[in-house]
This record gives sequence, structure tokens and C-alpha cells, in this order.
Amino acid sequence: MPWAILNRPSIQLAALSGYLQQKSAYQVELFHPYLAVANSLGTNLYPKIALSGWAGEALFAPLLYPEKREDAARLFYTSLPSVNSKEVDFNALTEQVEACCQNLLETIDFSHYGLFGFSICFSQLFPSLYLAKLIKARQPDLPIVIGGSSCSGEVGRSLIKQYNQVDFVIDGEGEARLLSLCNFLTNTETMLADGIHSRIPVTKKSLPVSPLAISSLPYPDYRPYLSEMRKSFSHQPFIPILPVEFSRGCWWNKCTFCNLNIQWANYRFKDSGRMVDEVLALAERHESLQFTFTDNALPPKGADHFFAAINEMPLDFDFFAEIRATAKIERLKTYRKGGLTTVQVGIEALSTSLLKKMDKGSTTMDNIAMMKLCAEHDIKMEGNLIAEFPTTSSKEIEETLLNLDFVLPFAPLTVASFFLGYGSPIYRALEKYGIKTTLPHDKTRLLFPKEPLNALTMLIYSYRGDKKKQQQKWKPVRKRVAAWQDFHTNRPDKARPALSYRDGGKFIIIRQERPSGKTLHHRLRGLSRKIYLSAQVPTPISEIRACFPQIAHDTLATFIDEMCLKRLMFQENGRILSLAVQQR
Repeated sequence: MPWAILNRPSIQLAALSGYLQQKSAYQVELFHPYLAVANSLGTNLYPKIALSGWAGEALFAPLLYPEKREDAARLFYTSLPSVNSKEVDFNALTEQVEACCQNLLETIDFSHYGLFGFSICFSQLFPSLYLAKLIKARQPDLPIVIGGSSCSGEVGRSLIKQYNQVDFVIDGEGEARLLSLCNFLTNTETMLADGIHSRIPVTKKSLPVSPLAISSLPYPDYRPYLSEMRKSFSHQPFIPILPVEFSRGCWWNKCTFCNLNIQWANYRFKDSGRMVDEVLALAERHESLQFTFTDNALPPKGADHFFAAINEMPLDFDFFAEIRATAKIERLKTYRKGGLTTVQVGIEALSTSLLKKMDKGSTTMDNIAMMKLCAEHDIKMEGNLIAEFPTTSSKEIEETLLNLDFVLPFAPLTVASFFLGYGSPIYRALEKYGIKTTLPHDKTRLLFPKEPLNALTMLIYSYRGDKKKQQQKWKPVRKRVAAWQDFHTNRPDKARPALSYRDGGKFIIIRQERPSGKTLHHRLRGLSRKIYLSAQVPTPISEIRACFPQIAHDTLATFIDEMCLKRLMFQENGRILSLAVQQR
């Protein structure tokens, strides 16, 4: 359902259908209604709604709860500040998505099926519940199952209790459980697998489900999506970005704010050779060279082998992946040569003590080094700065503001407000983070009436603690990040890095763009040049001293301090990093 990304097929549907057809004789058909909705709303507006997080849910909310129309409209516009309410009418859009759902009802013979399912991630809850309600009204005896990351734990159990259109909820890894449900409904098995919640009382015994060996899973088949895409966009077909998964879960899995892995048991990753074969097969089958890894973080060693192998092939792949900020320079070079052009880096903070509270396993130095490496190797970097993190101190705010000066030349981050995620380490240790009690999220209140909201467990919570104090504390950071973004938007010469150097052999010239619009030039000669070039990656000052024993300790410290004052170097805990990238 909406609001899946328009030019990206659903790996969830492709994986589930592939597994069922590999393991059984069941016939499976896939539907991607988000393509019809995108066609109706237009390819300019649909992506904005899909990426907004809340606007898409708000559009479907009045179709389930007409009394919430006014609140939903308010949430829609606040979630899309770039959309003018005079130009885009909320009620008209709601009618459009309603018409798309009604049209789907007319084109599908639901009596043909023995089970109908929805894969639900964030922003797909209201669309899925609404269409399920319409289907149930038309075909009351058709069992409906929901699953996905938005149906984990207590969340899924509360959904089945509250919504009569839902008969089964799959909690956790879906393939084997969906097969078990199909076998149960066809009387092939008398018990349901564990992790399946049923509206109909069933035997208390359940079949245990072990985590799948994902290297043995079939390749995802995106032909149904491409067939629908050609019908919906016959006038402007596009080349899709194909999702692939290297791993399930997260090999780090410690970040205190994260609840992305509550549906996975045990971290697993595919053999790198299998991953290479899968990408090659999908590229040939679907004639696309653009891929996005769905992993929370690529498996480091497996990815090393994968990108090294891809680099040996005469093919021009384009990959997106999420990586940790602790990746080393040689690893990133290998990834780039293998086609990794865009990364989402888990930056989250520019204060080392705050990163420790988040249990990121990284430092500010690691984050800044990664931002520099991406700029240096022509990798587009995306990342977030989590604002209003509970227990953030004034000192950590000051540290963040100071360090924002050092990262000015690099791709700006996006400020993301902290939210209390169900099942996250913080959720399981509220008192440690000064959280006194949990509450329904403010935006959720705008979508649900009181009665179901009180009965539902949701993925995102609000809380009572130091929330208002944090909102005040973080205002200067938000303002500084906005200025950072404006600086890059308004740079007159985007072809060159904002901070770069050219090497003249015995001297270097550093070019530095400043927020004022001025461009400064710095010349370093002799030993100053050598010292600067020796710290292209985070380097212990003790190592610098050993390389240049002829320089007095005080002289070296003064030079580093001057470079840091000019924002040409960064130092932390006895390590230094030269920030300028070589202009090539």
C-alpha cells in the first residue's frame, strides 16, 4: 500500500511470494496499489508525501475515522511545509486515494483467494487498515493477514484486538510463518507457528520457527511490480531502484534509540558470493543497474568481498547502503570502486559524550572523518542529527555547536527529533533517561479517536521527562544546522569542495569557503605542509611527534591549535584530522 517509495518495488512482497513458491504449490499474486495512487496524485506530490512520515497516514485517517478529518488535515500540512494548502486541497486528495482503493476493489475478484495479506511498514498502517475494511465488507469470509515491522510484539496484538477486518497478525520474520498460516488454512497443518496471532481461538500449541538461513532464500522477483508500473505509467515508464538485502538484523544492535530490529531474531548475512550472483541475476532480469541495500548496516567483511568482486566486473552499478561511521579509508575506497555512490551514515550526534549515551560505539572524530572521506571519494552522504535526546546536557549542546563549525564544508545533516520507539533500549530503561511515563505520540493523537488509541500499542511514543527543556536547549542547534544547509544550497561553485587543497610539492594551498561568502586561501610550506598532509585520517599526535622529532612539543601544539582555530583541522582526545580534501 502507499506510501512505499514510488520507483522502488516491494522487497517484502517479492521475498514472501518467492519463498511460498519455492516451498509449496500455492499460487501467489502481488498487488502494488501505491503505483496507482502515485499515478493519481502525480510524481511530484507523491514522493513528498511518501518521504514525509506522517502526511500519508493523515490522508487515509478520515477514511477510517471521519470525525478526525480536521485534525488529520492539520497534521498533513504541518508534515509537508513545502505544500501550500491553497494549491493542494486535503479533502480532494483524500477523495483521490479513496477512488484508487475503490477502483482496486472493482478490478480484483476476491472470491478467487484463500488468503489476502498486507505488509505494513511505517506510513502504511491507515492505508492497509482502510483497504482491509473494504475487502472484508465485500468478502466477509476471506481471511486477512497483516505483518511487517509495524506489527511487532504488543503492537500487532493490539491491532488484532481492535480491528475486526484483521484475522491474523504475523509477528517477526514472515516467510516461514506465512507458509505455516497457509498450511493451517488449507488443513495441511493443525497448529500455527509461533509468532502468529489469531482472532479465531486456536490450539495453544505452536510450531517453533527458527531464523532462516537467508543465503538459501530465492532471489526476489520484481516482475509483478514492473508489470503494474508499465500499466500505471505507460506514458512515462521509469527504471526502478531494486532493493536487495545482504543481512537481517544489525551486527552492532546496541544503539539506545533504535527499534528497527525488534522483528528479527539473530543477526544473519548472506555469503558474499551469493550476494554477487543475486545482484547480477536481478540486473539482467530487470535491466537495471541501480540497487539499494535494505540492511540496517552492511556486514563489513562480507561487503568488503562483495564490492571487491563487483569492481572486477565491467558493469556500472550504482548502490545505496547504510554504513556505520567507523568504516576505514581503504574499506570505503573499495566500496566506492565497487559502485557505492550514496550512503546513509549513522552519525546521530556531534558530541562524543552524547554518542556514548546513544551507545553508538563511535566518536565525534569518527563522524567527522567519515564525512570528510565521503566528500573526498565522491560519495553522496546522508545522515541525521538526533535532537532533543533525553538527558542531553548544556555542555553537550555547546560541544555540538562548536563541532558544527568544523563540519561546515561537508554535506549537511538533517535534524531528526528524538522519538521514543517501542522496544528500543531506552523504552526498556525509561528511568535511566529521566523518562517518568509514556504517552501516545502527539501526532498519533491527531489520527486516532480516544477509544482505539487507549487500546492500541504503537511503535512511537511521547513521554514525560525533560522533553520541553530539551526542545529549548536544541533550538540553537536547529538554527545552526539550517544555516549549514543554506550555506551548501547557496554555494556558487558546487563543482569544487568547500574546503580543499592543492599540493605544490614543497607547499600546499588550501581553499576555504566561509559562511560570509568570502573564500580564504592558506599557504603551508615545508614542515607545516608535511604535518598537515600526515593527518589525512585521524592520527595520534604522539605519532606526529615521532615522525617529526625536530619540532618542539609546544611548537607542534601551537600549530595544531592555530589550524583548529581556523577550522582547517579537528582534534579530539589526542588525535588530529586535517579537514581539507585534495582538489583533483
